[in-house]
Amino acid sequence: MIVSPDQPFEIVYSLFSHEYLGILFESFVVQLDEKGRLSFAHQNIASQNAREFKKGLDETDYELIKLMDSMQHDVIVKPFNNKKIKPKEFLRRVYDNGNTAASYKDVKDQIELKLEILRSKILEKIKGKRLFEMGNDGNPVWKEIEVLPKKATVLFHFRRNEDNTHYFPTIKYDGEKLDWQYKGGYLLCEEPAWLVVNGKLYNFEKNVDGKKLKPFLNKKFIVIPKKVEKSYYQKFITQLVASFDVFAKGFDIKVQRSQPEALLSLSDLPGNGHADLFGNENQSEIEDKIVFDLKFQYGEYAFRSEEKRTNNVELEQQGDNYIFHKVIRDLEKEKSYGDYLRDLGLPVKASRFSLVKSKAFDWLNANREALEGMGVRIQQNQSNNGKKYFIGQASIKVEVKENIDWFDVNAIIKFGTFEIPFAQIRKLLTKGKSEFELPNGEIAIIPDSWFVNYSEIFSFLEDSEEKEKNMVLKKHHIALAQELQKGNLIDLTLSRKLAKLKDFSSIESYELPKEFKGTLRPYQKAGYDWLRFLNEYKFGGCLADDMGLGKTVQTLALLAHEKEKTNGATSLLVMPTSLIYNWELESKKFTPDLKILVYTGSQRIKDNSRFADYDLVLTSYGITRLDVDILKDFYFNYIILDESQAIKNPGSIISKSVNQLVCANKLILTGTPVENGTMDLWSQMNFVNQGLLGGQSMFKKQFLLPIEKKNDMDKASKLHAMIKPFVLRRLKNQVATDLPEKVVNVKYSSMTSDQEKAYEEVKAYYREKIVGEMSFPGMNRNNFTLLRGLTQLRQIANHPKLTDQSYGGDSGKLEDIIHMLESTVSEGHKVLVFSQFVKHLGIIREYLDENNISYSYLDGATKDRQGQVKEFQENDKVKIFLISLKAGGVGLNLTKAEYVFLLDPWWNPAVEAQAIDRAHRIGQENKVIIYKFITHNSVEEKIMALQDKKMALAGELINTEESFMKSLNKEDIEALLD
Repeated sequence: MIVSPDQPFEIVYSLFSHEYLGILFESFVVQLDEKGRLSFAHQNIASQNAREFKKGLDETDYELIKLMDSMQHDVIVKPFNNKKIKPKEFLRRVYDNGNTAASYKDVKDQIELKLEILRSKILEKIKGKRLFEMGNDGNPVWKEIEVLPKKATVLFHFRRNEDNTHYFPTIKYDGEKLDWQYKGGYLLCEEPAWLVVNGKLYNFEKNVDGKKLKPFLNKKFIVIPKKVEKSYYQKFITQLVASFDVFAKGFDIKVQRSQPEALLSLSDLPGNGHADLFGNENQSEIEDKIVFDLKFQYGEYAFRSEEKRTNNVELEQQGDNYIFHKVIRDLEKEKSYGDYLRDLGLPVKASRFSLVKSKAFDWLNANREALEGMGVRIQQNQSNNGKKYFIGQASIKVEVKENIDWFDVNAIIKFGTFEIPFAQIRKLLTKGKSEFELPNGEIAIIPDSWFVNYSEIFSFLEDSEEKEKNMVLKKHHIALAQELQKGNLIDLTLSRKLAKLKDFSSIESYELPKEFKGTLRPYQKAGYDWLRFLNEYKFGGCLADDMGLGKTVQTLALLAHEKEKTNGATSLLVMPTSLIYNWELESKKFTPDLKILVYTGSQRIKDNSRFADYDLVLTSYGITRLDVDILKDFYFNYIILDESQAIKNPGSIISKSVNQLVCANKLILTGTPVENGTMDLWSQMNFVNQGLLGGQSMFKKQFLLPIEKKNDMDKASKLHAMIKPFVLRRLKNQVATDLPEKVVNVKYSSMTSDQEKAYEEVKAYYREKIVGEMSFPGMNRNNFTLLRGLTQLRQIANHPKLTDQSYGGDSGKLEDIIHMLESTVSEGHKVLVFSQFVKHLGIIREYLDENNISYSYLDGATKDRQGQVKEFQENDKVKIFLISLKAGGVGLNLTKAEYVFLLDPWWNPAVEAQAIDRAHRIGQENKVIIYKFITHNSVEEKIMALQDKKMALAGELINTEESFMKSLNKEDIEALLD
């Protein structure tokens, strides 16, 4: 190391002329002698060793060193030297004047551009540093260059005479004229100019281009011949006058200073079609647009904002004289106008900006007064094919008043002083037109915000039967009207009672019917009140409470009231076949006075005159599809659809069938109103309140596509507001305070025909065998046969595959379990699934695997019990835990579960109660809803009946399967095998 960093040193910067690359810079450290002078001891400093001399360097030094490193010839050529030739050889080829160099022209241009940029960056940072010219012997401090702290000025002189024009620049520094020509001066950088003359480094105000100074280093002036005078003046002198200080003799320069006036002009940009408000016609991809053009007027001259020069010059010739008109622009003021328009939503960054016509005039309508207040003048381009647009104030006022069975709607539309009948405008809109002619010949454009704010309500309007009257709106569109009123978009007049519909809590309390034999929890009573309120106004509704919250009992309370009110008018309840028995049992329990007809099965009597003898007809979706011609000819009081997602596809046969039925009132029940997409909602809501969401095509364009394809939250919010009064959905966690610690429900399943056949064969075999054995004295020897027979029947009630692997049919209980699992999981709930039979869990497990549904699993063979528990507890994707009864008896902490499914009944009611309590304890953080799955007309249902009887007689004494068997008498056994 030549220079010691521990001894005094100084960093210097030295420039030298490279054989090919021109002037380059290098950085050095030089040791200081005992008097503090630069010595001959020096060494190059680069980024790699700069930190060794950190005591004498500041941040600018580090930046300069890095820049100078990057301009050395080996670094400069590296990106272009693909063949890995030595840098000097590569540069020789690039700068060779022979034929070879032609192929390197682009490379040469890129290298020189990069070097010019680096020189400019270095020189900007060199002030305050020591700069030297390097000697021929490599001495970095051969001749010092003084870096001047101030900027010099340049004045360009033009002297025109009869024969030619003389052109030359003069330079001043600190007010003194500089003698710089013929002094051996040179340019270090051209863009912008950095000039070395007389051992001093100058740079210039207004970033003078070095090419304008270079010719005069060794020349007094340039002569412009008369014959090229006009062309030279136009192309060259106008630029100089615009950007720099110019002294002229023989022609005039007139300078104009004034404040800019902002002009916003409008012109047409034709497309190939129009937007359609109602979706009745295909919208074209390109709509007509309006182009906004922002200019700034200075007296007679106008400029666009992208013309960034501060001074703008136009040349005028008057006879033999030339006049340069120079306009001093206020770019800050111009920018303020551009920023203001951008803040108003019109980003005229490059002076011009286009908008679809309806959006353009919507913007103008909203901001016209603000623009005028800012001093922005709006004008129309004369090239609009003779069109003159109306650019004044456009307004719309919509009044909605409640009538007996509908809303009267009156819309007043004004364009300036012209009041336009809404019926006329609506006709144009339905044809996809957004413009029309005013009486004065101007073209009015319907603002885009009217499309956005009023498109739905305009879509739902209907012509009044009385021509003199205004248009009308069905009453079930009340929520849409209230939403628009909330945004101050319409004037809405409502009765006090109807206004309550938007707020469930303010609905009045109704008395429960006298014949209803039950107690409703507070949220169930609120649901009943809501159903009564809808009934009063003939609105249809969707009761969409979480599974297990009692949609059935709320509906039965309503039907009991209807029996009292209508003196026995008949209602129809349509559901999946598997639910019919549940409804029958629940009705006997809560509304025993309701006369019920179960209209199902192959032996049903197809005579709708019988319906009038009953309060409620229960049937299935399948029967409705088959017997639609019979059902549609009877006028029902209520038509109620349970699990109404069955009609989610509007094109399905069942959906078309139920829509043919006629009634006074409609109600749907579902725990999952939307399973696949937004169209599910349309189909169900259109059933209960026809026309609420418009036609299917209109709904797709107004809601489905914006919501599903564009994630339009405003549309989603508006759709939610429209249906909100007619959909009551309470989640389990929302009504937790109203729930007891555990809610136990029994879910009855019907056997499929294949399952029933398998069940009857086994039942017949064991009934004959056991009844025969019962004729012998003593019961002990046939206990085993009885237990084996009952176990097989219980397994078949679950799924015949549990006893016969070759069974290829299906199972009614499995279908119900899968449906309820999917419903529960789709709502984000966690569920524990218990069974006594590991094989039964295996069948469900197989289904979950096939459908890629995550779950945890635990039976006696599971080794990592805690791993399965942790996965269920902590992984939000795992919603299902399959557990065998014996394996799940002890040692589990599953506090995340909200639902418990018991797939098969226990022998002993006390043991079953303990299992339920254990499940409830497992879910101690949550209110737990428990479902017991029982197969109708099977041994499971009969065990339940016996359980009630034995519980009353034996209490806790029956605690094993054997003790249960011992408690059975001959009549009990015959009942089980009946």
